[in-house]
Amino acid sequence: MFSEELKKYDWEETTRLIASKTAVDVERALSKEHLSIDDFMALISPAASGYLEQMARKSQYHTRRRFGKTMSMYIPMYITNSCTNACVYCGFNRHNRFERVILTPDQIEDECKAIKDLAPFDNLLIVTGENPYAAGTPYIEKALQTAGRYFNNLTIEVMPLSEEDYSRLTKAGLYGVVCFQETYHRENYKKYHPSGMKSDFEWRVNGFDRMGAAGVHKIGMGVLIGLEDWRTDVTMLALHLEYLRKKYWKTRYSVNFPRMRPSEGGFQPNVVMSDRELAQLIFAFRLFDNDVDISISTRETPHFRDHIASLGATSMSAGSKTEPGGYHTYPQALEQFSVSDERTPHEVADSLRAIGYEPVWKDWFNS
Repeated sequence: MFSEELKKYDWEETTRLIASKTAVDVERALSKEHLSIDDFMALISPAASGYLEQMARKSQYHTRRRFGKTMSMYIPMYITNSCTNACVYCGFNRHNRFERVILTPDQIEDECKAIKDLAPFDNLLIVTGENPYAAGTPYIEKALQTAGRYFNNLTIEVMPLSEEDYSRLTKAGLYGVVCFQETYHRENYKKYHPSGMKSDFEWRVNGFDRMGAAGVHKIGMGVLIGLEDWRTDVTMLALHLEYLRKKYWKTRYSVNFPRMRPSEGGFQPNVVMSDRELAQLIFAFRLFDNDVDISISTRETPHFRDHIASLGATSMSAGSKTEPGGYHTYPQALEQFSVSDERTPHEVADSLRAIGYEPVWKDWFNS
């Protein structure tokens, strides 16, 4: 399991190594075709801040060579904000007082229809709070079966599950799983997740092994930018991705780097990442792994999304509602976080076409 592999890497020592990188290290990394973790650390280090244009050109080259001038479009559908966790940064924190919503199958179907009226999406991300008692595997399975009548590509972002549950859901039409580790800082993880099932660091970080062992087709990974030093956290993420690729080589992978947005509860980020730093991270990840899908959500501004679209990103959400039932059933419910890009899906698609990119709504079919 990756939790054992992670013990080989000291957080403070990794932070020091990244800070020690020089322009020579950056130039050496940029001259290579295949990057090591050490090269990746050089490209995300402060020493690389003056090489963004060169990194952007290489990132664009590798992205276009692998994915062409296309952007895969997806949309999230939140189906419950019921949660047993007390994550200090999340609007769904169980201590926040608001009406909890668990959509019924009929309401889920209404949401699917409303999304189809927005745009011809075929890639759906189903999102829940973490409540294994009221919205556990049987509930998620029923949601997949309902949504499967409208969408071919179904991904979930839910609580970490057992290998058996992932296998069960795959049989119900599941294609991919997204899970954010939030932070790889083992000691401070508990501070942000003081109670609930999410407080178990080992169970969460080893969930990706369970996904791979269950044969999940695509695994999405990420850290929440704003909790700990982002450079160290994403280095641990890169190590995790490298580990998974070697062990579960048939699986596809994606990464996402959400920056903290305002939510109910008022938690303020400990670390603020600038647009230039986020761009640097995306370029570095593309050079580290030419094949990984890099996803950009509506947390980011239209300006940033329009510019990064041609330089390294390969999938993008649009028209997102982050409250359960937000497309039809409960449009005024509490959202998990506020979005920055409030354009309609068609407006986002028009912006992509304006730079010569093709928005891809449907890129595969169930057999």
